[in-house]
Amino acid sequence: MRKTTAKPKHTWQILVIIITVVILGLNAIPTLYGNNNALLVSGVNSTQPLPSIQQLRDVMLQQNIQVKQIINGDADSKIVIDGDDEALVHAQQQLKSELGDDYQVRLGNQSAAPKWLQELGMSPIKLGLDLSGGVLFVLEVDTDRADQERLANAKDETLQIIHDHGLRGMSVKMAGTENNLVSKADVTTKNPVAQTETEGKLDLHFLSHQAAKVKAVVTDLQQRLPGITYSKTGERSATLAFSEQSITTFHHEIMAQALTTLRGRIEELGITEAVTQRQGQSRIRIELPGVKDPEQAKRIIGATASLDFYEMANSGTMGAKSFTDEDGRHLRVAPKPIFTGSNIENANSGRDEMGIALVNLTLDGIGGKKMSEFSRDNIGNPMVTIFSEYHKNSADEMIKNSRVISVATIQSQLGNRFSITGLDSPQAASDLALLLRAGSLDAPITIVQQRTIQASLGKENVNNGIMALAIGLGITLVFMGLWYRKLGLIANTSLVLNLVCLLGLMALLPNVVLTLPGIAGLVLTVGMAVDTNVLIFERIKEERKRGRSNFLAIETGYKEAFATILDANVTTMITALILLSIGYGPVKGFAMTLSLGILTSMFTGVFVAHVLTYIVKPQIAVKQKELKA
Repeated sequence: MRKTTAKPKHTWQILVIIITVVILGLNAIPTLYGNNNALLVSGVNSTQPLPSIQQLRDVMLQQNIQVKQIINGDADSKIVIDGDDEALVHAQQQLKSELGDDYQVRLGNQSAAPKWLQELGMSPIKLGLDLSGGVLFVLEVDTDRADQERLANAKDETLQIIHDHGLRGMSVKMAGTENNLVSKADVTTKNPVAQTETEGKLDLHFLSHQAAKVKAVVTDLQQRLPGITYSKTGERSATLAFSEQSITTFHHEIMAQALTTLRGRIEELGITEAVTQRQGQSRIRIELPGVKDPEQAKRIIGATASLDFYEMANSGTMGAKSFTDEDGRHLRVAPKPIFTGSNIENANSGRDEMGIALVNLTLDGIGGKKMSEFSRDNIGNPMVTIFSEYHKNSADEMIKNSRVISVATIQSQLGNRFSITGLDSPQAASDLALLLRAGSLDAPITIVQQRTIQASLGKENVNNGIMALAIGLGITLVFMGLWYRKLGLIANTSLVLNLVCLLGLMALLPNVVLTLPGIAGLVLTVGMAVDTNVLIFERIKEERKRGRSNFLAIETGYKEAFATILDANVTTMITALILLSIGYGPVKGFAMTLSLGILTSMFTGVFVAHVLTYIVKPQIAVKQKELKA
């Protein structure tokens, strides 16, 4: 009997299958090993030398903590320990006390896969919050407060323009208030109806002979603040307000800026599997899987901090702001800052010659130009640095707290690099540098929900999910093998390859996170992959009943079933993409797994199974000829 081989035209298909399966298979292997607990040690100052490996090992041995591995990197040292989360937290406390304030010790993990796989850049699948444990935050962005701040800035701009034009007797104040110190809550209590009508407006008052000059003031203001509208309300009064379109656009910008800033802060914390997305009109959902120190995350993520640099105001400055420093001195600064935290490009904590904590700043092009021009013209004059943050008082009201952190005399012309001194501690300097690197928030945020999921619960979810997947896969393999015999063997091979490819693809892609509903997606993918083979094999059986040969029945079966398979998978993919775009948390995890599962099941169920059938079918044909003979 002549030995049969695959035709040359299928050689490239076999090579594609081998290369794809090998690459994705290697990426799937680290998931079987999982992760080990680890501690990340880094200096508060970026120039601080890291502790030696022997020093770290000695500290761990003194506390009877078993160390698997210590990896020294460029920015931090990673200590991989043998123990659970309780042992990890204990090790963190010991390291903090031994190393002091000059070093930060953070909780993390390290792949338990063999070293050669790690060197190839392969890591386990990132687990979601419900599988690895961690912290969930839901934040509320206070867009109303942002609107108030924006309107207050518009008032300061208007006062400055009035001063520049020399229009004595013309004034502007917040509408619906007797003076600028009345809060929004006060106005609401006094007259809710009047507050609704006047909210978000500025009252402009002028003398009779100044009516013709108001237009010039408004024109200058609209050039500086696009979106401002002007409405005359009387002979000597008018209102200024932002248009509805401008307010809507501003709210979208505020939410986009908040999302960008929070993602930057999470990256600074070294959390790579976090999920940060908008939830509703003004809320942001943050999932931090694997986080074992929720207080540190809460301190950084929930901070609404900004930094502004002001020149001292003289006696004739209109709209000057007043602050009190730590020594009790009253300082009056210009209404507008020289530049703000948005101009800060980079920030690193450090120490000066006396060992006092400081933050080294690098400004962008615009900020560097403003700083250079201001310092050139103000040598010998002071510059005031104001740090502002929001917090809730005992009445659950959002309060803005601003404090002076530096009053420095300019000694020479400065560029885009300088330092902030006078900080309380290295930790305060490190936190401030982190916030400035990640960006400040224009609108205050409030943590409205915080939930911690223990790692033990996540481990139980993983075990239950794997058990469900194993049972479903086992029953499917047995059924296909008994019902379709040799073709069932092909289906089972493609099914196993499908699961391997899907796990490898999820580990390979950077933003894919496996959640508990995602495991349900894996089980569903198994069923969909089998459905593909069932459609093909049943079509082959129909062709055989019509009297066609095995060769022709198999070719026709794959060809005719493909359109049905494609339609079914495309419609499912559309649904998965919709869930992926509008869903969050568990829903998004399910949609992601389902989407990738459709791609891999199409690859293995049609492409791989077809090639395997083509390789096996000559043997089927020869067997049938022998039976006929």
